[in-house]
Amino acid sequence: MSDTLDPAQLDAIVKAYDVRGTYPDQINADICRGLGTGFATFIRQSEPETTTVVIARDMRPSGPELVDAFADGVMSQGLDVVDVGLGSTDLLYYASGSMNMPGAVFTASHNPAEYNGIKMCRSGAAPIGEASGLADIKRVAAEGAPSAEARGSRSSKDVLSAFADHVLSFINTDGLRPLKVIADTANGMGGLVVPEVFAQLPFDLEVMYPELDGTFPNHEANPIDVKNLVDLQAKVLETGADIGLAFDGDADRVFLVDENAQPVSGSLTTALLAKSILAENPGAKVIYNLICSKVVPEVVTESGGTPLRSRVGHSFIKQLMASEGAVFGGEHSAHYYFADNWRADSGLIASVMILEQLGRFDGPLSELLAPLDRYAASGEINTRVSDAAVVIDHVAAHYESHASTVNSDRLDGLTVDQGEWWFNLRPSNTEPLLRLNLEAADADAVASRVAEVQAVMAEVG
Repeated sequence: MSDTLDPAQLDAIVKAYDVRGTYPDQINADICRGLGTGFATFIRQSEPETTTVVIARDMRPSGPELVDAFADGVMSQGLDVVDVGLGSTDLLYYASGSMNMPGAVFTASHNPAEYNGIKMCRSGAAPIGEASGLADIKRVAAEGAPSAEARGSRSSKDVLSAFADHVLSFINTDGLRPLKVIADTANGMGGLVVPEVFAQLPFDLEVMYPELDGTFPNHEANPIDVKNLVDLQAKVLETGADIGLAFDGDADRVFLVDENAQPVSGSLTTALLAKSILAENPGAKVIYNLICSKVVPEVVTESGGTPLRSRVGHSFIKQLMASEGAVFGGEHSAHYYFADNWRADSGLIASVMILEQLGRFDGPLSELLAPLDRYAASGEINTRVSDAAVVIDHVAAHYESHASTVNSDRLDGLTVDQGEWWFNLRPSNTEPLLRLNLEAADADAVASRVAEVQAVMAEVG
């Protein structure tokens, strides 16, 4: 029988989509052994034919200890473990998809060095979230489980080269013009996977901070925060590069910087990728989350596709892609999902597809993006509130009673669309915060409307 764990301790680290906490006070070997037991128990019940689990880890110093403990928990339930070693999250998804095995990657993504965590999936890289297995895994971890009669075994496998070939299968490299590419991998897993992929591409690649170092000595591996783009922007201007790529810690997300060192939003990247994919898949469906710019559904429609709006979060995107047979999904947060990648997200696949478009375009990235740059956005604005539900209800009632024309819904938080401008107000999963995203015609309109919505929030906040 595996040891029992404190349910409150598990509640603190098991999030809506993954496991994440500080090491060693929140996440440690005992916790990971219990979660390995819970994961194996869930897999044995949901996939009784499965005999093997694949695991990977990022470069954080606590990774080897936590992987060993998790593997011990898995093997205690009679399942074998294939360890692919150091890898990005999208490498783990590739391993899960290509070998048709459930998987787990130890990473805290963009979080600071003191964090670690686990992202888990079923066979074929199918998502595991709170409502699709994570709650069951947490329950078994808390309660413990009897060991299987026959213990599983552990082996190693190198899939890096095969993963790189898979990424490159998404593009045609013939006839691409030479490009100067700067990739800031922020001492994260991009330092391993990016050079492997680019070795086969006709581009001049310079990697910034390629050393795998989970203490992040240069800057946080969180490119959604513009302060972490400063070094990349400077290098792009200094070298006259055509494009900059900023990867997060586990390299499943990528943000673009154009030749003028201007950041490119995840929405514009989603629109550009959708346009390219729909050229090869006319009439197909594309998923976008509800905080993406309006340009995304506009471009999908203009390109002959069908746009489908989703809640924020990878498990919702992947489930909708599966049920609707969509070819692609994109999030404003720079997660990009591909049907031919088992509907999993990949920063590298997105990168090479963008580079293919730029390599066939007779002009700079800013000109390629110009037709898509139609609106101004606030970015995500977080406000601490005492009761998120009360504030959302108040804001909804205000706009229903004060606006002459309003289209609102509660698909994910509150979305209010007034035609010329719209906003979404969502509660955080982990903190007493409301997240406001607002889009309008220009920066002045954004500033004015943000102030308006915040004033309404403050009436009860």
